[in-house]
Amino acid sequence: MNIVNMKLLLFFCLLFSCANESQHTQIEKSEIIVAAEQLDLYLTKLKDKNVAIVANQTSTIGKEHLVDKLIAKDIQIRKVFAPEHGFRGKADAGELIKSGVDTKTGLPIISLYGKNKKPTKDQLSEIEIVLFDIQDVGVRFYTYISTLHYVMEACAKNNIPLIVLDRPNPNAHYIDGPILEPDYKSFIGMHPVPIVYGMTIGEYAQMIKGEAWIAKSDNLDLTIIPCRNYDHKTIYELPIKPSPNLPNLKSILLYPYLCFFEGTNVSVGRGTNKQFQVIGNPIFKNEKLYHFTPLPNEGAKYPKLENQQCFGDDLSAKEEQSLFKNANLDLSYLLEYAAFFKAKNEPFFLENLFFDKLAGTSKLREDILAGKTEHDIKASWKEDISSFKKIRKKYLIY
Repeated sequence: MNIVNMKLLLFFCLLFSCANESQHTQIEKSEIIVAAEQLDLYLTKLKDKNVAIVANQTSTIGKEHLVDKLIAKDIQIRKVFAPEHGFRGKADAGELIKSGVDTKTGLPIISLYGKNKKPTKDQLSEIEIVLFDIQDVGVRFYTYISTLHYVMEACAKNNIPLIVLDRPNPNAHYIDGPILEPDYKSFIGMHPVPIVYGMTIGEYAQMIKGEAWIAKSDNLDLTIIPCRNYDHKTIYELPIKPSPNLPNLKSILLYPYLCFFEGTNVSVGRGTNKQFQVIGNPIFKNEKLYHFTPLPNEGAKYPKLENQQCFGDDLSAKEEQSLFKNANLDLSYLLEYAAFFKAKNEPFFLENLFFDKLAGTSKLREDILAGKTEHDIKASWKEDISSFKKIRKKYLIY
């Protein structure tokens, strides 16, 4: 074979190899199979039983809602329990969710947000098994894990088996933040875990049971259906936004540390189309070029600083890969804004100290007011995070 032919052969081999590599990459990207899609692993457990499902708009198999799919498979779903934001996921954060009837299926919808956070004995009276399928984002103050806690406790108390259909956690690749202190336990933080805890909702359910964080934990018959082809280092693009104010992966990756601003006089973009991607306040008028005006919209009927022009930072231009690789609770914006408010002699933290509930401690707020650096603040978490990692390790699936 002459040199020209050899070069041509090498060229086509390389071309074929690259094509295969590209195809392989595409296959790997679409390889994750969430638990809900693996019907063969849980349908037999539901057959001929009265089923309740804890679900919202993220509970899908492809483009079909899990409830519709199961009904088509002759599963006897008797009722749907809906978390914060409701069954269709359109309500504001913190908005009262009313119980009602699903217009498509005629199934009764029971709200697990507001006064009724835990299914009652009456609500479970005819139920023989409960199925839980909700997309989480892996942050302690995101309330779906609190709903999980109460559902687990209700099932344990009433001797009803629970199946959790696992889904990837887009923030499972790191662990950071202060551990929740008992005095700050609330619906936005129920367990002694860091703000970012690095576990899927299935792994987290195992930890709730294993650490006896619910009453009668030994009574609970818990089954976790895992995802396939997933690990904690996988970048997962959610097919459906998990709540009205987390519209995309960028907002989800920024959420763990931008949500601190919910406890301050700074807007995080509720009432815009860049929720949890922009931050600002009118006080920055002569300091920051970027500006936005919060207005009522779906998921934010009464946004903070409504109709006021806010000046601040636009983080929406940040690349998702870069945000993912950052893998830490970035306090730089929080410290910068707090220092500016202090210099202007303006109140930074809300008077109701909601910030402390988000942080799970008063120490973070006190450290910020004392002018401590990010390095020093995070150093104070190190020992507690190390202890948590030892607990977490016992319950990992991936």
